[in-house]
Amino acid sequence: MIAAIYARKSTDQNIADEEKSVTRQVERARAYATRKGWTVTDEHVYTDDGISGAEFVKRPGFLQLMNALKPRAHFQALIMSEESRLGREQIETAYALKQIMTAGVRVFFYLEDRERTLDSAMDKVMLSLTNFAAEMEREKARQRTYDAIRRKAERRQVTGGIVYGYDNVEILSAPGPDGKPRRDHVVRRINEEQAAVVRRIFQLCADGEGLVRIAKTLTAEGLRPPGRHTRGWAPSAIREMLHRDLYRGQLVWNKMQRIDRGGTRAKRLRPESEWLILPTPELRIVPEALWVAAQAVLEGKQRAYLRVAGGKLFGRPEGTRESPYLMTGIARCGCCGGSIYARRRSKGRHARLYYGCYYHHTRGPLACTNALSVPMDEADALLLATLKRDVMEASLIDGIVEQTLRDWRASTRPLEGQREDLEQRLGEIAGELRNLTDALAAGAPVSSVQDAIRARERERRELQGQLEHVDGLSRADADGAELSRTLHARLTNWQGLLDREPLQARQILRKLVPGRLEFVPGAGCGRSVLHDPRPGLVLEAAGRDCGQQFGRAHGGDRPNIRCELFRDLAPPRSVSPRALA
Repeated sequence: MIAAIYARKSTDQNIADEEKSVTRQVERARAYATRKGWTVTDEHVYTDDGISGAEFVKRPGFLQLMNALKPRAHFQALIMSEESRLGREQIETAYALKQIMTAGVRVFFYLEDRERTLDSAMDKVMLSLTNFAAEMEREKARQRTYDAIRRKAERRQVTGGIVYGYDNVEILSAPGPDGKPRRDHVVRRINEEQAAVVRRIFQLCADGEGLVRIAKTLTAEGLRPPGRHTRGWAPSAIREMLHRDLYRGQLVWNKMQRIDRGGTRAKRLRPESEWLILPTPELRIVPEALWVAAQAVLEGKQRAYLRVAGGKLFGRPEGTRESPYLMTGIARCGCCGGSIYARRRSKGRHARLYYGCYYHHTRGPLACTNALSVPMDEADALLLATLKRDVMEASLIDGIVEQTLRDWRASTRPLEGQREDLEQRLGEIAGELRNLTDALAAGAPVSSVQDAIRARERERRELQGQLEHVDGLSRADADGAELSRTLHARLTNWQGLLDREPLQARQILRKLVPGRLEFVPGAGCGRSVLHDPRPGLVLEAAGRDCGQQFGRAHGGDRPNIRCELFRDLAPPRSVSPRALA
């Protein structure tokens, strides 16, 4: 008979001797197979070292064992030291054992020289008890580990790995009987070279640089990133560093909790009342003023995200380094497809901002012939006026309200039948209660009649609650005028955002206009105006010469701008009144 071996040791066990090491388990399992006359090949030895018994998803050896059962197991027996090696979680372990045995594999434990069977109810009860004891032992081991680590944290000792900006320094105890000192604990000390990089990151953030730009800057300068990464800095690492309280001289421990969910380890945030917050001024790297400035920038960028009712995100800014101009990032040149940029031109004491093709400006006319510059204030005003006139118009809102009310009324028609059924049943219950009361007065058994009355009263309360719910839904059908006022009020708020807040206005534009806005030269430029058949917005600058610049001509010779919105849009979508709450 061919046998397989599975061995596992968890770091939670904290056992120093070799008796329960993975190597020792495999050796003793081989010896057990030899005594039984079974054959064990190296390909059927599965091990997991330093992995919790509650982990069933990220356990390579266990997964290889389970995969070896399909489509047909190539071994007939599985040897382990004890049942807890397979797992220390009752439900997952029992299910894994069932899969193994269903595949025709017998399970043996060499410590007890016993076979696990599931042929009777008693076998299954014993399996449950054994798994219960294993899971209890795992929880106790975790509690012991938690208490030991908390004592270290309270003493400001290292309880985890290496943190960028610090070196882990071992503190040795007095020499033991063998004359060799042993590690007592580990403390952190500032690494001045890395600390300078940390302060630079905070300074770049305080200056308004985004995570991606900071990561690219550090990578371009050849600075080594944290850990073993060799491909440069990651924005996620920058984000984590910017929120690490240790850099401001404050140790926060017990913030996250590891839990077992779905057969694997997961994390969740503990309540703030359970956090252990300890001042560590000797580990401060970032001055308080710089920390506060960086956090203010991060919070400001967080507020730049447009939200709707209930705090739900409606849109996101274009990037971490925000432009104060409305169309940058969402407009492009209609000739070459390049981005539109903003530039400032001065004439005497007067300065004006213009939109233009970035490729033409930086790469010359061979890259793009579109030399047109559009005054920013006029282009922005034209775009916003067009949106207010053609998209956010009152008739469109009224159409949405009417469609919403039609959909709502169609959905509430079945409620009439539900109300009739509920009212009929309530009438029946009222009659049954009268009969039961009469029976009680006539001398029927008190206990049985009282039980029946209580049951009818309970059912009547439930039905009355359902009837109130149906009535509430029916009444919500309602007030189209109030819904219209609500929508118009929200429309007014959006119009104000378009005028005042470029960051959030761009988020609204992305919702209203598919694709990107296009700046297209007008007649006389040797190129026809681009008309996109899809719904979209095209800004057309009409002039005699593609090289003619806005602002340079005056009076009647000055080109004009016109904005055309293609209105072949889909029918208005109905809006749920709950979304407007």
